[in-house]
Amino acid sequence: MGGGEKKYIAEAFSTNWISTIGDNITGFENELEQYLGNQSHVAALITGTAAIHLALLIAGVTKDDDVLCQTLTFCGSAHPILYIGAKPVFIDSELDTWNMSPFFLEEAIKEGLAKGKKPKAVILVHIYGMPAKIEEIEFICNKYDIFLIEDAAEALGSSYNGRKCGTYGNLSILSFNGNKIITTSGGGALVCRDAKTKDYAIFLATHAKDNAPFYQHSEIGYNYRMSNIVAGIGRGQMEVLNAHVELRRQNHDFYHNLFADKSEVVVFKEPSKAFFSNHWLTVIRFNELENVINSENLRLYLLKFNIESRPVWKPMHMQPMYANEKYFGNGTSEYLFKNGLCLPSGSNLTNEQKNKLKTVINDFFS
Repeated sequence: MGGGEKKYIAEAFSTNWISTIGDNITGFENELEQYLGNQSHVAALITGTAAIHLALLIAGVTKDDDVLCQTLTFCGSAHPILYIGAKPVFIDSELDTWNMSPFFLEEAIKEGLAKGKKPKAVILVHIYGMPAKIEEIEFICNKYDIFLIEDAAEALGSSYNGRKCGTYGNLSILSFNGNKIITTSGGGALVCRDAKTKDYAIFLATHAKDNAPFYQHSEIGYNYRMSNIVAGIGRGQMEVLNAHVELRRQNHDFYHNLFADKSEVVVFKEPSKAFFSNHWLTVIRFNELENVINSENLRLYLLKFNIESRPVWKPMHMQPMYANEKYFGNGTSEYLFKNGLCLPSGSNLTNEQKNKLKTVINDFFS
């Protein structure tokens, strides 16, 4: 917390606007729009997952449609496909950014077209704050006229060629869950390219109530709108967003220096100056899984000292519930899952904690 959140929460209580209407919601949306630029129009929602669900509905995805989704991601990127009854097709990563491979994306599109079933949408994710090869993927989606949803849940504050993540594709989504670069305790947003789409998203997010003096509904809606209290936390967090990005990048520099002399490890970093990552999480990968010096043994060693670390996202096509779905790739995401480890990366990581991490990690390698 930055400390400024309380004044916005207090304002919501004092004015008695505590539900899904109020100045904090409007203010939070406006501040996000100004931050993102590129004529963004933001609808504040209860979760990033809800934002993906609405994005798929706006894209016109219906039952049995194919949706191409990055496999190396959190389940919230993929589950909304099933909410609609559509069919996920999982796309592997490439090693430069760990994000969706443009090559395998186009392979999947070509196969779908050859079988007479054009994919309805693509869900791209910027994992751990690292921008994907977004311009290549946009080009492919435009080439085949396929709706692109940019999942920037982990990438607020990241950019590619100076353009903010969250402003690419047809629609973008953000997350403000408790572990994100800024938080509203729980929350998300749909980033639209025009005001009309934003208005329709808010309509769907408020039970799709028709303009009538009574409750009338001509289509299915959802209870997805963010509350004025939660949005107040978001307004306070916007005051520290840039500072949080800098703190996360400092954490990354700390780990980069720590592992500089350890040949077994590669620290995940930007592949070129075109990429700017918020380094939401600092992630490493080990070169040889068979070696006793590996990601799982380091995770267990850290745990002995009450230091939590986690494996990289388990790819969706390896998850039990998605085991029978289509997958295009060469095993890159599986390799990253087996060899990768997410290290403590919070914005409130102290120097004392970093010193402990340095000692424990050095002891492990020695």
